[in-house]
Amino acid sequence: MGMIFVGRRVPAADLQAVLDDPEAIDALFEGDDVIDLDKSWHGIHYLLTGTAWEITEGAGSAILGGTEVGDDNGYGPPRLLQPGEVKTVAAALETVRPASLRARWDPAALAEAEIYPQYWDPTDFDSYLEPNFTALRDFYRTAAARDQAVLLAIV
Repeated sequence: MGMIFVGRRVPAADLQAVLDDPEAIDALFEGDDVIDLDKSWHGIHYLLTGTAWEITEGAGSAILGGTEVGDDNGYGPPRLLQPGEVKTVAAALETVRPASLRARWDPAALAEAEIYPQYWDPTDFDSYLEPNFTALRDFYRTAAARDQAVLLAIV
């Protein structure tokens, strides 16, 4: 199956319960308010930051940012972005245009940087990365508008 990115919007009213019971976090990645970027996550992160693993402010925190919460699920523990952080990420993602990401798209560079899944087809931007980036931007837009936190995990 591989390393898959999932995120979940968490209403402010439920945030404390999440923090109080980190063992229950994994169950939250099912059902409503969930995004699944499949294996596109690392490519999107690379296009946003220009790095494989560095977390930057704003849009560069959309996938790998947040504070660690819960147990390590094999690829690190889930991470939590508080509502204020979500608004910062959402605002930054609103300024990113797919054309600017496409300008950075170089399958050979992603492969050289060992961006998971390490094989990139020249058509992957249009068919895979751009639609998943758009879904990520919409996910954060909704979370920010609803004043929600976001849980992130690679599973």
